[in-house]
Amino acid sequence: MKISYGNFNDHELLTSLKDGDSLAFNEIFKRFQSLLFLFTNRRLNDPELSKDIIHDLFADIWDKRRMLNVPENLESFLITVVKNRILNHFKHQKVSQRYLDNFDQYLEKNINNTDHLIRHNELAALIEKEIAALPEKMRIVFEMSRKSGMTRREIAEQLQLSEETVKSRMRHAVSMLKDKLGALLIFVFI
Repeated sequence: MKISYGNFNDHELLTSLKDGDSLAFNEIFKRFQSLLFLFTNRRLNDPELSKDIIHDLFADIWDKRRMLNVPENLESFLITVVKNRILNHFKHQKVSQRYLDNFDQYLEKNINNTDHLIRHNELAALIEKEIAALPEKMRIVFEMSRKSGMTRREIAEQLQLSEETVKSRMRHAVSMLKDKLGALLIFVFI
């Protein structure tokens, strides 16, 4: 006998989800995905990023389904979680931009001191090494943007990709570089 999850209330779906029922999970996704997308995209004005945030949210829900504790109704819980993820995105974006701004200022300074010049060259070599270690598709987009000064549109046209794909690859490349070099960059700017 086939179960119709569309007739389940949220509590029944959560109970089935905690038991590992992937069909209950699919019903929760179908039921709330559009609402969450509208909520997220209205705040970010970026459909691809909105989709990424929602898919990450549901991936985490599946991964943590046994420990899931929904204190209120499911819709309120999902809205609250996605709102927190949006806030985290903005906070992360500010930190990333601050790193890039500080690094750009550092590179623009004409440092005559030999000690600073040596540290600058070592840092530049380390950065180049980390850029070279990026996955090829991310590295190509990053180098076209940062070294060649190409716009997202120009890169997309040359590589025959969507601008959103270029944006996503740049965001992931910057994130990976920040993860690898973040502590070092803080030390250099002190």
